[in-house]
Amino acid sequence: MPFGYVGKILHVNLTDSTWSVEEPNQEWYRTYMGGTGVAAYYLLKHLKGGVDPLSPENVLVFALSPVTGAPLSGFNRFTVSAKSPLTHCFGEAEAGGYFGPELKSAGFDAIVLFGKAEKPTYLYIKDGHVELRDAAKVWGLDNNETLKKIAEETGEKRVRVASIGPAGEKLVRFANVCNDMEHFNGRTGMGAVMGSKNLKAIAVRGSRPLEVAEPEKLKEIVQWQRAFVRQNPAAVAMSTTGTPGVAKHLQASGILPTRNFSDGVFEGIDKIKWDTYEEEIFKSKGTCSMCLVACKRRVISDDEKYPLDAKFGGPEYEAIACLGSQIGNDNLKALARGNQLCNLLGLDVITVGNTTAFVMECFENGILTAADTGGREIRWGDEDGMLWLIEQIASRTGFGDVLADGVKVSAERIGKGAEAYAFTIKGNDLPMHDGRGKTGLAMAMALSATGADHVETPHDPMFQGEGYKFLAPLGLLKPVRPLEMNGDKVRFFFLGQKSFAVNNLLGLCNFASVPVHGMTFEKLVETVIAVTGWNTSLYELLMAAERSLVMARMFNNREGLGPDDDRVIRRWHEPMKSGPLQGHKIDEKEFKEMLKLYYEMSGWDEQGVPRRGKLIELNLEYLLD
Repeated sequence: MPFGYVGKILHVNLTDSTWSVEEPNQEWYRTYMGGTGVAAYYLLKHLKGGVDPLSPENVLVFALSPVTGAPLSGFNRFTVSAKSPLTHCFGEAEAGGYFGPELKSAGFDAIVLFGKAEKPTYLYIKDGHVELRDAAKVWGLDNNETLKKIAEETGEKRVRVASIGPAGEKLVRFANVCNDMEHFNGRTGMGAVMGSKNLKAIAVRGSRPLEVAEPEKLKEIVQWQRAFVRQNPAAVAMSTTGTPGVAKHLQASGILPTRNFSDGVFEGIDKIKWDTYEEEIFKSKGTCSMCLVACKRRVISDDEKYPLDAKFGGPEYEAIACLGSQIGNDNLKALARGNQLCNLLGLDVITVGNTTAFVMECFENGILTAADTGGREIRWGDEDGMLWLIEQIASRTGFGDVLADGVKVSAERIGKGAEAYAFTIKGNDLPMHDGRGKTGLAMAMALSATGADHVETPHDPMFQGEGYKFLAPLGLLKPVRPLEMNGDKVRFFFLGQKSFAVNNLLGLCNFASVPVHGMTFEKLVETVIAVTGWNTSLYELLMAAERSLVMARMFNNREGLGPDDDRVIRRWHEPMKSGPLQGHKIDEKEFKEMLKLYYEMSGWDEQGVPRRGKLIELNLEYLLD
């Protein structure tokens, strides 16, 4: 019998309301493992190049891993993947919470969805039993009401629901997938793909216990991790402040994105940093399945204009920066309200913030006027304008309909030079990290298959000084500096990228896993062995991780992407205006040389296509055709 994984993949044809179960062998699981690997396998197998992402021909994958649901901090994440309607390339988004472990408990390692339902539908899975149910009563509802209604209809108080809000139903191309109102598969528009398939939600409930190969060994690892998390500085910091604590550190480094990346310091930081957050709106911590780190934050406020309900989650760092410094807004309650609206309506807060910043800069430069927005002028710091835009975009009302297809498309429609202020990579909006102060992260943004992605690789500043020792098992034996642009930095990224790819492959949270938080590489390997019984190694995990990266790259190659798409935004090649990094920029020529070196290290040709030898090495020779 299999250990860790169930051994069953559910295939659902929404068009004709049928389903079947695939039972891959152990070799298949060890080859693709989970997360990105499993998702890329099915997308490459079932999708032809050039498919419209919002057509029934797109394929949607929910993927776990063999260790999902293990009783450890961070082993709870799952991947949602399809061809992205935002970028038209490989789409992928991860989320934590309780949905992933519950899906495995309900009897499946992954769900592969085809076609389009004739009418609004939700998928209900309970202990291996599969139903496609009428979603008419929840279509049009926000994520919170959807969760409540499905719990009532199924009679399961602890049912776990991955749903879309009105934005997904309206096919907003950066709509997300929500579970339990606190956890989101946020990037690349997976909520729009669900909406295009008339799929409102997937609800799961299970009672199957996780079968592991070495239960006593796993218990030892659980006890070790509990002690490690309680004393590890990075894990303690994440537990104490969550991600909101990051804002003041990026401000001090001069890389807090401000006013559409025009600067790296924000004069209003004191009003939105953690100390103010804790004093004014913080209610309690939230967490994910089995996790002791508890990095989530819940917020409350009885402010009549900006009410906050703890059930709807609290702003993470990305929301604080996107709806704060990035748009020149220092009203903490307003940005927290904006975050909760995004959660309820089903919008990716990163894209919402960047879209708002784009609109504001277009107003500042006379490209947009009130006549374009139906009478509303929106300039830097306009928190109410930001809230108005969220409602407009989610409902595709008025000017919101122009913005609902993403910044890149919006700029093309607006014209008049608007493209100069639309900052995306491969069509994906940038998370709140400025590559001028983290050149390894700049490489991640340029090279990620999903476009701009801040969890593609460990961030450079964490590995200054003694921090580099966390990466010693990868062969990185000396520290790197955040501003370096040389072979050492390329090596750092080349190997560090694989460590984060392991996390995406196995469904692990970066805040509770390798390389710096709640797990070491040695203990991770021991965990995989204890759960699965495989005689595995760090080498096998890294090979599987590289395989997943190459498969995603091959998907993009097939869609016509190449070296010109591996870039950063224009503004990062311009000098910082002020702060500690005033005058600093990424030299375009040096950066291109770094990318060229990465291609060579990776076994890719000059066009960024993996060479025959690399594909054979990774057991992907079938992709040569």
